[in-house]
Amino acid sequence: MFLSSHSPCLFLLLLLLFPTFCISSMSLSQQSSWASKKIRMRDKVRTMFYHAYDNYMTYAFPHDELKPLTKSYTDSLSELGNLKLEHLPHDYNGSALTLIESLSSLVIMGNNTEFEKAVLWLSENLKFDVDARINLFECNIRVLGGLVSAHLLASDSSKKLFQGTYNNQLLFLAEDLGKRFLPAFDTPTGLPYAWINLKYGVMENETTETSTSGCGSLILEMGALSKMTGDPRYESAALRALRKLWSMQSSLRLFGTTLDVETGEWIEFSSGIGAGVDSFYEYLLKAYILFGKEDFWRMFHSAYVAVQKYFRHGPWYHEADMRTGKATYWQLTSLQAFWPGLQVLIGDITAANSSHREFFHVWKRYGVLPERYLLDHRMIHPTEKYYPLRPELAESTFYLYQATKDPWYIEVGETIVNSLNRYTKIEGGFASVKDVTTMQLEDHQHSFFLAETCKYLYLLFDDSFVLENNYIFTTEGHPLPVLSAWHEKLPETYIPTNCTFMKRQTAARRISSMSLQVCPAMTLNPGKHVESACHIPDARSDYRCLTDEDCGVDSTTCRRRSCSIAGYCGLWIF
Repeated sequence: MFLSSHSPCLFLLLLLLFPTFCISSMSLSQQSSWASKKIRMRDKVRTMFYHAYDNYMTYAFPHDELKPLTKSYTDSLSELGNLKLEHLPHDYNGSALTLIESLSSLVIMGNNTEFEKAVLWLSENLKFDVDARINLFECNIRVLGGLVSAHLLASDSSKKLFQGTYNNQLLFLAEDLGKRFLPAFDTPTGLPYAWINLKYGVMENETTETSTSGCGSLILEMGALSKMTGDPRYESAALRALRKLWSMQSSLRLFGTTLDVETGEWIEFSSGIGAGVDSFYEYLLKAYILFGKEDFWRMFHSAYVAVQKYFRHGPWYHEADMRTGKATYWQLTSLQAFWPGLQVLIGDITAANSSHREFFHVWKRYGVLPERYLLDHRMIHPTEKYYPLRPELAESTFYLYQATKDPWYIEVGETIVNSLNRYTKIEGGFASVKDVTTMQLEDHQHSFFLAETCKYLYLLFDDSFVLENNYIFTTEGHPLPVLSAWHEKLPETYIPTNCTFMKRQTAARRISSMSLQVCPAMTLNPGKHVESACHIPDARSDYRCLTDEDCGVDSTTCRRRSCSIAGYCGLWIF
């Protein structure tokens, strides 16, 4: 996420300056009531977090994740992606994955003492020189992302997180891990292997198949590592992979789901905005915000327009063949629920709200969000009925509340919190749901429950952390500060294609589609035009059409255009 503070900054996306008409229209008594509810819900989420965290520390630490039903542990770092650890050393005690994932959550919830204790333990005990085969993508977003984020927080003297002296211990760990990632990128295409051994690199006969997310969602963590260490290898490797992946798009500007890293050929041509692809789109936009490279925005804008044109069907998003654009699978997956939050960051609030409400409708119907829901049959997928405590709906709820200040999203958050406590809370922590139709539980408390689910719910009710600085959140919920020093160029008057910062006399006026509550192709001043990310051109340049499918989305209002009886696209429906 990217938010503004009250301090001067050259590059801001103004969620917090979005018109708060919903709040301002309330009476004082109503505002007081909502403020009390937010405090009450914040405290409830804090209790949830520590119930999960304390049980992990009691029954699973220093191993990776908690098994709450049996009050035991699993070393899951090398099992991510449903593949098990190979050649596990006898003295391997886990990577303390949940502890690493919890670091920034501890800071956000104000527990500086526990944060310092965790950092000191990790600096003395965490080792990556182990004979363990890990998934590059998961280890990047969870471990490297957690360490990089926590280092940036710890080294921020204004936060005063340490009683003693912080000596960059987490950065040293992050750099050690980053170096162990690099052999994965040694392929003819520059696309990284999905799996790598931390001690020995790429193993003989390693699979060459990976996902779009797996090679296109590395730039935030590895780019940040390069900025902090001055070693360009991490950012260069991630950027080379991203650019190679971008070159593999179809003529429709679509991407597949899986590919071969050695040949650079697609394996699975069908994709959507869910599993295997989701964070690829997310990181294009967030890399633009974090590093300021216009190329990232151009890539995201092109990809977003293609998604809206070929995947969107009303408030839903189906999957389609990247070669033809034809629909392949009409299904909702729980990972898709991140999309409304991403749309908030570009100001497409109407579309974000529309999809978010449909996801919440499914949540209310089942009590939680099933992993896969078949839209064409209006039923849960028969073999994917589980809910592993995923954060995506809570994440989008947080973003939409920040953008609109509509108290309805507070009610959504309250519903999510109550459902989690009712169906998944047990004595030993929070358990995943194996079957949402029976609420049978599964013996697993994923680390992302502490890294993301609890964090986004807490921030929904108490956003004081993001009021202090500008942050984006990685796909695993780890906050990274937006620093002007990380931007290649930020002139005094900066006018990219989606957001502007303009100096007028002595006052700075910051303008974005979000702060204006429009999705514009508008003139800010003579000769300066801002193109909307939600704009989808008509199929034909002369605006002729046979059906509504030939018409796009209006660039000024973000309303879908329709085909008239005379055969022309326009805003005919009011």
